[in-house]
Amino acid sequence: MKKRLEAVRNILSWTLTAAAAVMIIFTIVSLTAADREDRSIFGFRAFIALSDSMSATDFDAGDLVLVKEVDPATLKEGDIIAYISRSNASDGETTTHKIRRLTVDEDGKPGFITYGTTTDTDDEGIVTYGDVLGVYRGHIPKVGRFIAFIKTTGGFITCILVPLFLIVLSQGVSCIRLLRTYRQEKAEEKVNKN
Repeated sequence: MKKRLEAVRNILSWTLTAAAAVMIIFTIVSLTAADREDRSIFGFRAFIALSDSMSATDFDAGDLVLVKEVDPATLKEGDIIAYISRSNASDGETTTHKIRRLTVDEDGKPGFITYGTTTDTDDEGIVTYGDVLGVYRGHIPKVGRFIAFIKTTGGFITCILVPLFLIVLSQGVSCIRLLRTYRQEKAEEKVNKN
């Protein structure tokens, strides 16, 4: 019975340590790579959908949208792209919308007219090739909300400090058990010598 209890303790300790380590790694990767135009992993970028402008067909606000780097010249009508918005309402924000048609801007540079499928209204301005961040490849529902939470003080404490504390606590308890076992064995040796 004692051996079973010890095995269960060891399994729980290692499971807790592994879960905490995975949470810490996920949090660090999320904070450094998600929702950043300047970072990609294997050519993929991840952005948090800020609105429901594409919820009629593809993804909702709070979803994590995955895009793949692409040569803008290969894009066509119907593709969904992530781009840096130049509209008055959302200048500099990352937007992920569908291409309605190909066009050129006032300087003759190629670009796209985009729209959100929920409103079916053309976006303000032309998306030029230089603003394109990638083509849509999928999404992970609700993960963007979790990443946004991680970026808060409470999220940092919950997802980094608490798991780190649990790892330290778990290892501390294991060290105390080993020390007790060592002392007990030494005491038994002393008794057996006498």
